Amino acid sequence: MTKVCDCRARLRRRKDFFLADQRGAVALEMPVITIFLIFSLLLPLADVAIAGFQFISAWGALRGFGQSIQYSPPTDFANSSSWTSSALAKADSKHPISNFKLVCGDSGVACSTANTASPKYYSYQTTVTLAPMLLKAVLCSPSCSFTLSYSERFQ
Repeated sequence: MTKVCDCRARLRRRKDFFLADQRGAVALEMPVITIFLIFSLLLPLADVAIAGFQFISAWGALRGFGQSIQYSPPTDFANSSSWTSSALAKADSKHPISNFKLVCGDSGVACSTANTASPKYYSYQTTVTLAPMLLKAVLCSPSCSFTLSYSERFQ
């Protein structure tokens, strides 16, 4: 009979020891915390980072295209259609250029045979389309396509 009592006493001591030492509880909670952190912090942060990289890439393409045409202006601003097509061929294919126009004068009117006033500008646009995983409502409020405009002076 004493042997049964000793076993119970030892089991009771072990139980008290395990209740006092709860180091294994963290191991059970860790997957839940990790999943929460990934879905609440890291994936939205990845959406913002991807959107930022896309905007930086598009802005770099706009500036690069502007530099390529800045140093080779058209010889005839009144008839620049062949120059425009050769200039657009230099553009980055990932970010196609749209609304390309040469502007003469401060009025914002396109260059023509009747209008060759200085200063002369070029302006154009490109479109960036985002594809967020979680932040669609925040990053794409009206739509996921954004138009970036760029303008620079020739002379």
